[in-house]
Amino acid sequence: MIYQRMIDNSMWGFVQPRGGWSAFAERDRMAEAADTAVGGSPTDTATHGRTRFEPDRESSDIPDSLFAVVNDPRRDMFVSGEADQASLVPVLGRRTFVNDICFGGESFDICLETLDRLLSRFNECRNSVSFTKSMLVQPTVDFLSDAVSREGFRADAKKLKAITELSSPKTKKGPRPTELI
Repeated sequence: MIYQRMIDNSMWGFVQPRGGWSAFAERDRMAEAADTAVGGSPTDTATHGRTRFEPDRESSDIPDSLFAVVNDPRRDMFVSGEADQASLVPVLGRRTFVNDICFGGESFDICLETLDRLLSRFNECRNSVSFTKSMLVQPTVDFLSDAVSREGFRADAKKLKAITELSSPKTKKGPRPTELI
């Protein structure tokens, strides 16, 4: 439907570094450990003996291993896939409630697959679902005063008529919100 891509992106983890977040973090840890084993990073001011107002030209000549990891060409490569399990932390340590779920698919089986994935992700993230407020497997859904279906949008005729019958403002201030009701 309208926001299917946004829901997919937020629920399924739309970008991840190649190899996953654990490999991403491990490369950082290894680079930091290599710098510590050497005796600190080249930007350490105690080894240079300079004041804070002097430029540190030496550190720009000797890149540390963390600098190499950050500027690695593989660092910018992302893949699509599932979110890392470590990132699935409930908001404020509390259970979150979800309602108004709406999604579509080419067939009933695709809708059921999406629903299964969505419910399992909600379970992992400790989200509760209000099924009475959700629109599951419906041919037409009301969304923002429009009927949304496979054929497209259809505006609510009653609301369209009310909007077209609004009178023009008679003052510079325009209509007050109470006049629109």
